[in-house]
Amino acid sequence: MPRTKLAATRSNLILAKQQLALARQGYKLLDRKREVLMLEIMRVIGQAEDIQGQTNEQFKQAYAILQQARAAMGTERVMRFALSRVSDVDTHVTPRSVMGVPVPEVTIYAPQSRLPYGFGDTSVVLDRAQHEWAEVVDLLGPLANYVTTVWRLTLELKRTQRRVNALRSVFIPAYEETVRYIEATLEEKDREDLFRLKRVKSKTATIAAPSSS
Repeated sequence: MPRTKLAATRSNLILAKQQLALARQGYKLLDRKREVLMLEIMRVIGQAEDIQGQTNEQFKQAYAILQQARAAMGTERVMRFALSRVSDVDTHVTPRSVMGVPVPEVTIYAPQSRLPYGFGDTSVVLDRAQHEWAEVVDLLGPLANYVTTVWRLTLELKRTQRRVNALRSVFIPAYEETVRYIEATLEEKDREDLFRLKRVKSKTATIAAPSSS
């Protein structure tokens, strides 16, 4: 594993050890974040699947009632009454945070259940169809929240996984190799200095010996 480009000095040894400690601490924190993100994603996926199932069933029921209304009144009359509605669905998107990840909070307000037509020329099935489709609208907000949350958390999980891999496979081994290299180099220098010191002492003792006699 390539080491970092630090000269073999004692100050750089201290710096490399500090960087190694920070890298190891960051790895532990990010690895823990990765695990928590995975658990949160699985939890939200379960909720998303539940609301998706409810939405699918509500869609089926609403379509079935709509088909009944078309059979009872005719497609053109149903379309005319549908186009006569003037109320719009009110949608609000506000930001929120899930584990530090920004996700949108989608709130959908369906229009009040007010019939825009008289009772004389319509079927009761049309009223039921209006009610069923309003139920569909009520489910779309929670479904959008869960799906978007899963998507955003999954992106954050991928980013966190890349950082964990980089720390584990690149940065930590590089700083470990740097620390070993600097320590070995300094130890070698210390041995050389000690050897030179012993030689100097030996020569000094040899020179001083005749004069003392």
